[in-house]
Formats: sequence, structure tokens, C-alpha cells
Amino acid sequence: MDQKILIENGSIVNEGRTFRGSVVIENDRIATITENQDAPRGNYDKIVDATGAFVLPGVIDTHVHFREPGLTEKADIESESRVAAFGGVTSFFDMPNTVPQTTTLEAFDEKFQLASEKSHVNYSFFFGATNNNYQLFQQLDRKRTPGVKLFMGSSTGNMLVDRYGSLLKIFQMAAELGLQLMAHCEASDIISQNMKQMQKAYGDDPPVMLHPLIRSEEACLESSALAAQLALTYGTRLHIAHVTTAKELELVEPSKSSVHSPLSSNLTLEACVAHLLFTSDDYLKLGTRIKCNPAVKTVADRDALRSALNDGRIATIATDHAPHLLAQKEGGCRRAASGMPMLQFSLPVMLGLADEGVLAKERVVELMCHNPARLFRVSERGFLRPGYKADIAIVRSVEPWTVTDDVVESRCGWTPLAGSTLNWRVSHTFCNGHLTLNEGQFDASGRGEEIRFDC
Repeated sequence: MDQKILIENGSIVNEGRTFRGSVVIENDRIATITENQDAPRGNYDKIVDATGAFVLPGVIDTHVHFREPGLTEKADIESESRVAAFGGVTSFFDMPNTVPQTTTLEAFDEKFQLASEKSHVNYSFFFGATNNNYQLFQQLDRKRTPGVKLFMGSSTGNMLVDRYGSLLKIFQMAAELGLQLMAHCEASDIISQNMKQMQKAYGDDPPVMLHPLIRSEEACLESSALAAQLALTYGTRLHIAHVTTAKELELVEPSKSSVHSPLSSNLTLEACVAHLLFTSDDYLKLGTRIKCNPAVKTVADRDALRSALNDGRIATIATDHAPHLLAQKEGGCRRAASGMPMLQFSLPVMLGLADEGVLAKERVVELMCHNPARLFRVSERGFLRPGYKADIAIVRSVEPWTVTDDVVESRCGWTPLAGSTLNWRVSHTFCNGHLTLNEGQFDASGRGEEIRFDC
């Protein structure tokens, strides 16, 4: 059914600028954007008054774990795509460590079918690399996948690629086919040795505050450096996921031009919200609620990551949203599950860091909307432009409010942010022109679309 919607009087944050203006949506696309003038006259099916609010492109989160199929007691595509809408996230890329793993073409197609039936926002899926499935890469439709996910470190789901010959083939094949490779980089032999030493000193399940010493800076750097060298050797487009250390940042050079320029390097880095927020000091208070792989590390590492947001070394911000039931988070370094749900609050958290002067609002949009679209060559999303899909988040600065577990939309029912104070809320989320979230009211009838990629 045809519809026409006006978003008026907002502060539009887009492509490095903030300006007062209005956005007109016609059906599923942005029709016009007007700047510094009265809203366009006309007949509208709905008018949203964005006075005092900021109008942004919908966030593209390129790193989530929605747990379906096979792990749906924790979360599923329906529940977590609902979470996404509450967080102003209109597109997500899901990871392959489900049950079954997304390492066959059949499992890959099954996920797309599930999402077409259940997802409230736009979706795509990484194909998972194993020691012996790289021949399947040439059968992937590059217009419907962001790329291949490679685990160069053992993590949740046990998808470790641990044969050097297989790594060479994966990097070579990805380069030949023009596929983006996203890598989880931790050296498993170093982690295993560190765990044995800690177990000898502290018992079978060492306390969680030792997690960053087990999954150490050395383990991250050795694996990331190897991945970077292989990418250089073969000319592979490599995106290193969730970097956590200052040393890893040395693998890329600060930008010599505007931080708003299109990405050009074959080697790019992702930072996750948790690693920009928490430090190893927080284990004393939050315990296993902030246990994740790679581990949250030192204050100095966190501050280095924050600095890299502004000089081009960090290309994208994602969440690594990874719901577990709280019962699965009990224990220490060995027993407690690794991962935390962050999707619902990622945009308010990053806007809070903007308030603190860590980065500008325009840079938040660059790293969470524009650069994900540029890097992965997303078609017609990630920007507020006439003709683009109408994926839009409206956010408001509000009186400080305290996060509690009972406001969590994720099926897992908790957040590591419980007790934290936020100063931002997402008031509206449009996905393909559909008003999915309206001042806290969620419209469950909406369905997202399969993301397409330009290649």
C-alpha cells in the first residue's frame, strides 16, 4: 500500500554534517531531504515531529550472534531483530557459529529462509570457513553475503581453523573471488598454555579477572599480525573483528586524509562497543557478565581504541551481540560462557561517549552506519540519501535514566549495562519505510529485507 511520511524539524546527522531539516519517505525509500527550511507541504499519511531530536541513518551492525538455528533457548532471529529495532539498528550481519554451523550451502540458505519469515529488520549472513570447505566459496552469491567469517582462535562454537595450509587456501581463495574476509584473531596455542598455567595456580576454573591474562595481548597480536601478513601476501580484503589491544592498532596507519573519506585499505579493523566501554577493572564489579572473547582488557587498551576511532585506524563499530542465559554465565574463565548482549543499547552508549568528547556524533554515524555500508559494499543503505531505502533512527537526549534487566528485549533477559546511566533513547526506528518502533511501541508486523551487496 502506498504511503507518504514526513519527519520534520529534526537535526539530521549524515555524511559528516549536522543540520536542521526534514525527510520525506515514500513507500520504502527516502524521497527528499530538505535543509534549513520549512517542511515540504503536502498530504502525508503520518507526520513525525523530530523537534529536539537527531535523525540518523539506521545502524548497520556487521557482527551479531542471533543463535538461530540450534541455540534458540538463548535468542532467535525474531527476538534479537526486535532488540535491533529498539536500538535503532535496521540491518545486521549474523555469524556462522550456530547449530548446525553455517559452513555448507544448505545451512546458509536455511538461515536466509528463517530470516525472511522472522526478522523485523534487514539481514544477511556470513559464510563460515573451516579447514576444508574453501572450495565452496566460489559457489557463494557475492550479491547476498557480506563475506566469509574465519575463526583464527577457538571461541564459542568451536569453528577454529588451525591448519596453516588451510589458512593459506582461505586467504588465497577469498582474494581471487573478491570476497571480504572477517577474522576472529587469537592464537589458540598461547591461550591454551596460559590456561594451563592459571589452572595450575588457581584450580580448574580460574577466576574471571584472569580472563585477559589467559586470552592475552600476546595471543591477540600474534594472530592478528599473521592474518594481516597473509592478507598482504594474497591481496585479500581483511577485516579484523573486535580488536582489543593497543598493539593491534599498530597494524594499520592513521588516516592521512579526512576521516570521512571512503575506505581504501585492504586491511581494516573493527571495535566493539563493550571494548570501548569496559576495562579489566570492571571484572571486580561485573564478573562474568563482561566475559567475552577476545577479553576486555586494560584501561590503556580501551583508551587506545577510543583514540583510534578518530584517526581512521578503526573502520567500524559493531557489538558482537552474543546472548547467553545468565545460568550459562556462571563460573570462571573455563566454565562461564563468553559473550554479552549489547545490541539494544549500542547506539545510546556511543552517543554517550560523544557527549563525553570521545568522538563527535558525526563520527558515530560514520563508524556505525556509513563505513559498514562502504566496507561491505551494501546496496542503497547506510546513508540518508534520496532514492535509498528508508532505514532511519531518531534519537533523543533525555534526562539520565538507569538501565535495568527488566527493560531488556533480548530473550536472554539481562544486560551487562544494568545499573548504568544513559542519556539517550531511540524514539523511532524506520526499516524500509515501515515505522517499526514508535516511542516505545513496537510493531511486530514488519519484516526486514535481505540485504544486497554491490560487487
